[in-house]
Amino acid sequence: MDGGSTRKGMPGRLLRLLSLLQSRREWSGAELADRLGVTDRTVRRDVERLRELDYPVRSTTGTAGGYRLVSGRDLPPLLLDDDEAVAVAIGLATADNRGVAGIEESSMRALAKLEQVLPARLRPRLAAVTGATAAAPHRHPTPRVDPAVLAVLAACCRDREILSFDYRGRGGEPSARRVEPHHLVTVQGFWYLLAHDPDRADWRTFRVDRIERPSPTRRHHEPRELPAPDAATYLTRSFASARYTYTARISVALPAEDVRAGLFAPLPGDIEDHGPQRCTVRVSAESPELVTQYVAAVAALGAEYSLDAPGEITRRVRDLGRRLSG
Repeated sequence: MDGGSTRKGMPGRLLRLLSLLQSRREWSGAELADRLGVTDRTVRRDVERLRELDYPVRSTTGTAGGYRLVSGRDLPPLLLDDDEAVAVAIGLATADNRGVAGIEESSMRALAKLEQVLPARLRPRLAAVTGATAAAPHRHPTPRVDPAVLAVLAACCRDREILSFDYRGRGGEPSARRVEPHHLVTVQGFWYLLAHDPDRADWRTFRVDRIERPSPTRRHHEPRELPAPDAATYLTRSFASARYTYTARISVALPAEDVRAGLFAPLPGDIEDHGPQRCTVRVSAESPELVTQYVAAVAALGAEYSLDAPGEITRRVRDLGRRLSG
């Protein structure tokens, strides 16, 4: 089947229905009708039209019934609109900045295939995007993540499927976890899974490079409301409140907003406001080098400050001061 002629023969609503079916494992008829702004009867009619075009849409009955686009050898070509194709190209071109083992070679193969099947009108636009896009390497090496593990986690997040896996904690201690996955987030080269842990009755974040043997359970869960506007905000707040091996407190004679504006990167900690002219900066990390860098950054703001930190940190700060003054 020719993908271009298929697309031209589809009305906009049918393409929207196909896009929804491709984005999630299963939809109820009521959910699809609400998303499309039509009746349940229209959804059923549109599903039949997709089947006539050889898209294998399976129906399930009962209170949990719905529609699912199943995979198979005879699945017609994936249809992407212009903006979707360019977005995929950007993701492939910058994949070497994702911290995923072996992703660079796979991304280049996928990008080459994408260029071959795109319409002629899009190729100059794609060439411009890939030619003007680059990924800057991280200053510090990050653990590599197995793309197969990422794929399992992403599918369980999408399908709201309960997931079990083995996990290594910060100190290397093993544990078996069973969670309701919500979202994958990448921060400075690290991948994190945000999930609700029913055994602990709370939300948790897991470093993906510490997850082993992820296994979907084929059991689904109801969506939970995240205690934050979005997954990235939740992760940022979680990092700010976390306690690690090295913690330093810096009392600074500056407003909190001035300190935030003067730092070179998001703070691994928090800032407590004590009025218009003083605040306390708390920095916490596993790396003494990182804590020392943030102490130096606060000192470089030029205001009076006092430091409360472990001996390892104060020694590093003194050594840094001597090297700078010499």
